[in-house]
Amino acid sequence: MGSLMRRIVALTLAGCVGGALAAAVSTGVAGAAPVGDFYTPPGTLPAASGAIVRTEPMPLYLTAPGHGGEYPLTGRLVMYTSRLEDGTPTAVTGTYVDSSQPWRGKGPRPTVVIAPGTSGQGDQCAMSHAFSTGLYATVTPPSFSANQEALSAGLWNALGARVFVTDYIGLGTPGIHTYVNRVEEAHAVLDAARAADALSGTGAATPLALWGYSQGGGAVAAAAELAPTYAPDLNIKGVWAGAPPADLTAVLAKVDGGLIGGVIGFAMNGFVARHPELANVLHERMTPDGVAVLRDLSTECIGDVILRHPFLRTGLYTKDHRSLLDNLRTIPSAMRVLDEQRIGRLKPQTPVLITSGRNDDTVPYGQARQLALDWCSKGATVTFHTDELPPIAPGTTIGNHFGPEFIDGYGTNGAVSYVLDRLNDVPIAQHCSIN
Repeated sequence: MGSLMRRIVALTLAGCVGGALAAAVSTGVAGAAPVGDFYTPPGTLPAASGAIVRTEPMPLYLTAPGHGGEYPLTGRLVMYTSRLEDGTPTAVTGTYVDSSQPWRGKGPRPTVVIAPGTSGQGDQCAMSHAFSTGLYATVTPPSFSANQEALSAGLWNALGARVFVTDYIGLGTPGIHTYVNRVEEAHAVLDAARAADALSGTGAATPLALWGYSQGGGAVAAAAELAPTYAPDLNIKGVWAGAPPADLTAVLAKVDGGLIGGVIGFAMNGFVARHPELANVLHERMTPDGVAVLRDLSTECIGDVILRHPFLRTGLYTKDHRSLLDNLRTIPSAMRVLDEQRIGRLKPQTPVLITSGRNDDTVPYGQARQLALDWCSKGATVTFHTDELPPIAPGTTIGNHFGPEFIDGYGTNGAVSYVLDRLNDVPIAQHCSIN
């Protein structure tokens, strides 16, 4: 499978680049797609989680031509139902890409549910907005968001799988995006799988895989351990959780002052939305400029954060000039909320591959490895792989956070091979392997 995998990855990359150029020529401005009424839910939602609310066709310029040469492929923009952490029904959007190639594995054609990496907190940052052409961009107000999952979606499509990429709760749809909220991200992923089963018409027996890196790695890790109780109907065969933020206290400490330190604001805004009692105690410890930055971040994408708030240090926005995390440590209610996000206290019943770079400068290696140890101690089937990429421009995220994503995700013996083996029912020699 190695040489075939390399050819497919190369073709997928070529398709992404060629598709982006074609989209730019045909639209004038790549990704200048409007934010329409599609994202506004109806007054009444279906009662079942994972039910389809509405769909509409979407041209896919970044996906390689179909088996018969058709281009562009047509995906579907989808609204489906899910649940907030307290069980309240909500609407979520995402992108569904039906199979356009023969399935290259064994058994029935599977569906791969992709949980995206960090895209932002503003509605315009929803991955589906950037999915057609690869980029969503506006001038007034200035904002841009890229389709970070073009490669993963295109690769699995080229392998013959169906693909569903969730936007997460509150991205595109009304309400704040509850960034790194363990329960809500898990719900969005698992209900996306249900929605995909409904769209394909193949039912709950459909083989499924969950795929995610960084924020997405945390989302699928949380989904893996919540699936036995929240979605026991799903046939999940395997999971890749790359660089999962399993312990937010460690992550917040690591990312503060890094290139994308503004994501701390995404997290705080999401926690306040679900726990309004935190607003006053948080704002009491922040300067007026700090409160304003939190408000600004709530409408920004990760690209905007890099341009407007690079290397953000939260101590510049607190009254005592200590980091925001150090201030949170003095607020028991805030620490309880952070502790509730800890992944690893429940046992997943599906095999999981966790990967992490030893020198990851954004999502710390130690807490990812601890997740593997926690799950192993519960008897879960876990493979943990360490990426030994040496330090590259520490603090910039680009080398030591994104580097392992490509090496471990798309390498010859990486996550694609692992997930294919799970979908092909290849036995795992050890229930717990940590290296």
